Amino acid sequence: MKRKVTHVRFPYGKLVATRRITEELDGMTISCLLTRHLHCDWGELCEEDWKMNDAAVRNGERLLSSYQAAGQKVFIITECDRSVTTILFADEY
Repeated sequence: MKRKVTHVRFPYGKLVATRRITEELDGMTISCLLTRHLHCDWGELCEEDWKMNDAAVRNGERLLSSYQAAGQKVFIITECDRSVTTILFADEY
């Protein structure tokens, strides 16, 4: 599903990534995925999950994005208090 990328930004707090993310993805890829997340491009989620994330930006709830990188699914999760954003492979969740 292709959606228009909105430019709503939100605080992401401390940025953390798993060791595997930093070992298997280059910095440019990580930066690109994080930028998409911060611009509310939630990646490969169903319509319902996109809507939930859009509402979560306004309501201060947890945000989850899903992308493909290096042949693997990558999650980016921003906690509801916006204190931390974590980048990890789906199988590390």
